[in-house]
Amino acid sequence: MEVQREFTIIGAGVAGLTAAIALQNLNREFTLFEQSKAIKGIGAGFGLAANAMHALEYIGIREEVEEIGYYLDSFAILDQKGNILVNPNTTKLSDKYEQKNFAIHRADLHLYLLSKVKQESIALGKKACNLLQKSDYVEIQFEDGSSHRTKYLIIADGVKSPLRQKLLPASKPRYAGYSCWRATIDNSDLQLKRGSETWGNKGRFGLTPLVNQRIYWYACINGPQQNPVFRDYKVQDLKRQFGNYHQPIQEVLDKTLDADLIWSDIIDIQPIKNFAFGNILIIGDAAHACTPNMGQGACQAMEDVAVLHNELQNEQSVEQAFLAFEKRRLARTKYITDTSKLIGDVAQWENKFLISIRNNLMKIMPDSMNQKSLIKLFKEDFMK
Repeated sequence: MEVQREFTIIGAGVAGLTAAIALQNLNREFTLFEQSKAIKGIGAGFGLAANAMHALEYIGIREEVEEIGYYLDSFAILDQKGNILVNPNTTKLSDKYEQKNFAIHRADLHLYLLSKVKQESIALGKKACNLLQKSDYVEIQFEDGSSHRTKYLIIADGVKSPLRQKLLPASKPRYAGYSCWRATIDNSDLQLKRGSETWGNKGRFGLTPLVNQRIYWYACINGPQQNPVFRDYKVQDLKRQFGNYHQPIQEVLDKTLDADLIWSDIIDIQPIKNFAFGNILIIGDAAHACTPNMGQGACQAMEDVAVLHNELQNEQSVEQAFLAFEKRRLARTKYITDTSKLIGDVAQWENKFLISIRNNLMKIMPDSMNQKSLIKLFKEDFMK
């Protein structure tokens, strides 16, 4: 079998589709394989912080993505009575680093990214299950028995990536200790304008407005992995769980249908030591999946693509570009994975005494301390 493509991308999530756009920009030949039979964006909403917008600007699609995102000028952390614990001045940070923060519906972003990729370059319904690596090509094997040879392979098939586990058998998804429910509802009556996340002894509840009069909400509750009780949770169960939390949480749940609920355990992967393996590169959640506590999952995938785009423009071999990418990305993504896990652990405390200490410390800390993780995130120029 001859080599069929210069580049092959596995996975049509945010990382894979953005990588496809970058390769198109560079006039590089590629095929993108996706296991689903349709690309529609599973999930509800997520944040695109200033660093993600910087990456999209480099790739050349920032302005168009801004049009489908909701500009967030603040995002407060509250206690369960609605008192402010932390209210980072995201406008000030955005102005300082010359980018804004947005919230966006996953499906809206997927459809937009998909519209920018040449459809003849995409193959749907093809689940990669194995690979055979040679010095001058990689052979990808699919569940349907077919195979495909490529000079260079970009693995972007998510946190549960079977191809990553072929390269790194010990790198398996790691359960964070809590599950998450999420949904998108109508905002016409509530008219929510600002995002917030509430920390209490029964779990966390986040609210974020989206464009087109929609609200994205999520709720995180501690429990065992794949909890059969959680699997059967309805809106009424969540209303009881968060019954003593401030408004508009109950109002939001009142407007949510059971059919709207999406439930999943929160998982990440322990930071790995290599992203580049000769003619193979791992990016996005397949390389450095993090918990959503810093809102950086999709943002880091976009940073990955901007850095890869930059390295592929340099006068070096693709293998050298992959190694240079690894060198630039390992420390930053490890910091975000570790910090996000720590924030989630502290935010999910249930002990009322510890919560009281935590909340009081958060209230009296200077803004510079409360915003330390955000400042580090934005201050570091990932393109250098």
